[in-house]
Amino acid sequence: MTSTSQTRTDTPVSWDERTQLTTFLDYARATARAKCDGVSEEDARKAPLPGSPLMTLSGVVNHLRWVEYSWFQVVFLGEEDEGPWTDEDPDREMRVAVDIPLAEILDAYEEQSKRYRELVAVHELDATAQRPIRDGRRVDLRWILLHLVEETARHNGHLDILRELADGTTGA
Repeated sequence: MTSTSQTRTDTPVSWDERTQLTTFLDYARATARAKCDGVSEEDARKAPLPGSPLMTLSGVVNHLRWVEYSWFQVVFLGEEDEGPWTDEDPDREMRVAVDIPLAEILDAYEEQSKRYRELVAVHELDATAQRPIRDGRRVDLRWILLHLVEETARHNGHLDILRELADGTTGA
């Protein structure tokens, strides 16, 4: 499994807004990957919470990958939505993850993160999304970055719990 080329730190190299936002997103992404370091394929596919049958390490990481796709490519750039979900199965990205090797999911997430770093670097933070959100408003790139930091950090808490339940591994 490929580890991130980014150093896992939440301290930016400079204090401008863009660097702070992208540093926090990269830190949250790297934390998600770190939660999976050394986990077995079997444990990556386990759903230990009876009330949450889709909540697996593989499923959560795949969800994070596809959430970024949705925000950057579908909402911000206005591309057609070709995500794995359907109206009948809106959580399909979590369901299908158990059939994909975790290393493959992590590699795809890392490759995609690299592309999105490049996308963010060439757009102004005030750039407006091509598609509106549910309430009809169009968010800007700044909002998308903040939302992805929140989304990834929240799911890192889930990954932390899932990993501890899987094999007892805890950590930062």
